[in-house]
Amino acid sequence: MTKFRPCIDLHAGSVKQIVGGTLTTTTSELKTNFTSKLPSSYYAKLYKENALEGAHVIMLGPGNDDACKEACEAWPGHLQVGGGIKDENAKEWIEKGASKVIITSFLFPFGKLSLDRLQSVLKALDNDTSKLVIDLSCRRKGDTWFVAMNKWQDLTDMELTAESISLLQPYCSEFLIHAADNEGLQQGIDEELVRKLSEWSSIPVTYAGGGRNLQDLELVESLSGGKVDLTIGSALDVFGGNGVKFDECCEWNSSRT
Repeated sequence: MTKFRPCIDLHAGSVKQIVGGTLTTTTSELKTNFTSKLPSSYYAKLYKENALEGAHVIMLGPGNDDACKEACEAWPGHLQVGGGIKDENAKEWIEKGASKVIITSFLFPFGKLSLDRLQSVLKALDNDTSKLVIDLSCRRKGDTWFVAMNKWQDLTDMELTAESISLLQPYCSEFLIHAADNEGLQQGIDEELVRKLSEWSSIPVTYAGGGRNLQDLELVESLSGGKVDLTIGSALDVFGGNGVKFDECCEWNSSRT
């Protein structure tokens, strides 16, 4: 059944909720929905207290290593870490307490998928696919979706299709897929993408982008037959939102256990 998946998005060392499409290298263009006064460890402990597995901690740019490490130390072995992960540091983050590492941009040098790089990451993880999540966050291009890298600003040559999902799923334990055009806008999920992901993937998938309320959890469950999980960020009361209460999401998960 569809579960609520929590997140900790880190930017410049702080927990933030950001409009994904504005995440460029130009600070003046960045649109931030929420900046927390609380440390990353607060949210990690909150998720621990409520037994919310599968949370992802994403480092959006430089200056986030300490905050990410702090979160991992607060709940070692239970948080997935992404943002700047490559073969050189993948195992290091597992040793720092991450349950899994999440990779995107490293897999796409010059915007093209490199299976050699993917295999190098797996080698660093002792070929343990259970420790790897592949992030195929994407942006729409007409009626299709293309994987986006470098803070979701650059499109790769990989179209999200049944074939591309089938190619990659033997190398990982799950997929994380942000609909970058919806991310942080609280204007609804990409329903067609959720439906397609449930058809294409035979391993767990977490969708993020546009989640507004408890009804969106119901919608994702309906569209995917319970096969796709949903991350809700900006709409959550713990991130300054008013669309849904964190406690309601915890109750949702409890009802699906």
